[in-house]
Amino acid sequence: METDAPGTVLKRERVRDFVLELIESRQAGDGIPSERTLCARLGVSRPTLRAAVDELVAAGLLVREHGRGMFVAPEKITQELVSGRATLSVPQAAGAWSSRLLEFTTVPAGARVGRRLRMSPAGRIVYVARLRLVDGTPMAVEHLHLKADLVPGLTARELESGDLYAHLRERHGVRVHEATQTIEPTVVTRSEARLLDVPELSPALLFERLTTDAADQPVEYVHSLYRGDRYRIVSRLTLDPTAPPDTAPGGHHPGIPPGDFTEGDPLAASTLGAVQDTPEQP
Repeated sequence: METDAPGTVLKRERVRDFVLELIESRQAGDGIPSERTLCARLGVSRPTLRAAVDELVAAGLLVREHGRGMFVAPEKITQELVSGRATLSVPQAAGAWSSRLLEFTTVPAGARVGRRLRMSPAGRIVYVARLRLVDGTPMAVEHLHLKADLVPGLTARELESGDLYAHLRERHGVRVHEATQTIEPTVVTRSEARLLDVPELSPALLFERLTTDAADQPVEYVHSLYRGDRYRIVSRLTLDPTAPPDTAPGGHHPGIPPGDFTEGDPLAASTLGAVQDTPEQP
């Protein structure tokens, strides 16, 4: 499998975050600077910038108009699904899940991540990119952003094996309490396609999650890309509020690696995840 040079994943991530910051600070229909201007401002090559812009166009956040430039896309319609259950019971996902580190470094948070973690843009975060695999087959690419002062001495081993949230609790004294997560469809970029071993522009699911502790202080911000050909989400709604909650063994929550929430911890959510047992694409 072809791999990126060290720092490449982080560079793409920084470009993506910068353009997202521009989008989120503007209204639908507003223009953003040209690719040439953005390349000069960020100090990156045109292919690197274009890859980030292509991803955001494919995700429906930017619109290109020939001869006019790039504009913020119309706002998406959001529908919230609400479950009457207080906790989420998750069916066990098939296969053995594992992780492979792509990048692991400490960097300034930047404006966008800093805002989500409620910290200064100059504050230090631990940035982690890791590939999630099921029975050795690539399933997802995850980008984790953790407050650096919460996880001094965090090791690569903690990120590649075992229960991440158990490591945070037992080795760093950090106990996660609640997670707010969004899910939306997207497609994979060329670099993501190489990592996931799928064709470029294949369908995917984008998860964004903010995890907080018992004091409602942010611990981590994560966005993950899951293969659309192997993953699906099922929503279950409780229509009778007097019905008893389901009980099922703990398993893999969509967007959250198996074991990252210990069994018995409540999750205020309404979606269930399942890995599709379908043949690989040639």
